[in-house]
Amino acid sequence: MTADHTGTTQEMLHDSLAAGLPMEDRGLAYGEGVFETILVRDGQPQLWSRHLARLTRGCRRLGLPVPSSQALDVCLDVCRGEGLEVLKLVVTGGSGGRGYKAPESPEPRLRARAMPFVVNREARQGITARVCELRVAEQPALAGLKHLNRLENVLARREWTDPAIREGLLLTASDELVEATSMNLAWYRDGQWFTPCLDRAGVEGTLLVALEAELPVMRVREGLSSLRAAEVVVVMNSVQGVWPLRTLLAASGEPLAQWSDEGHPALASLNDIVARLLGEPAY
Repeated sequence: MTADHTGTTQEMLHDSLAAGLPMEDRGLAYGEGVFETILVRDGQPQLWSRHLARLTRGCRRLGLPVPSSQALDVCLDVCRGEGLEVLKLVVTGGSGGRGYKAPESPEPRLRARAMPFVVNREARQGITARVCELRVAEQPALAGLKHLNRLENVLARREWTDPAIREGLLLTASDELVEATSMNLAWYRDGQWFTPCLDRAGVEGTLLVALEAELPVMRVREGLSSLRAAEVVVVMNSVQGVWPLRTLLAASGEPLAQWSDEGHPALASLNDIVARLLGEPAY
């Protein structure tokens, strides 16, 4: 391939990233597709390989071709290249097929957008969360993926408007913990970190997976009683980092649990690891 042809291909890819979606796009019509939200620091995507691995896994499980490495690299061009940004990548199922029947040879659409980002340092000092009334469905075929159909999360997030409440915890119909509306959940007790199993529901966050490679985290099927007995409870994702819970409310507003030990060594160690994983400068 000549240099001119390579340049033309990259220009075409770049031009397509901001294009609108036609009405018949399967991502728009059925939520068929996957997405990633990636923290970019001075032009460098954090946990890039983890995000690409999850995007690849999601595409394959949905039966979609994985975007080429060249196309994904071009997505970084939408970033300004300085400061903090959040890059959102979306892969839709493309057009074709009849009704729910997918086309024999899908042609996915790749879209990308970058937005400036400011770290919420107040939330990193501790938040109030609530238990959501909505119960998430268990579907192993989609569990762990960041697919485009997030209606459960949307409905759960509509349950509160109080700005003092930063997150909502999601459980299954059998009252097993899953995650927060937009973050993973973890807690520390008796020298061990725990997090919910995500093989039936929930999103397998890239920060959570990266953490599991750094320190022991046990995946369990447990309910709210485990949080009440915990020394530290946190929610986390690869954009916001770690938010410790200080107060947990029931859906009715009744206090369920409180945590006040901001200097817990397990939390301090977790924050140090996350700062390194997200490329934060040492202060």
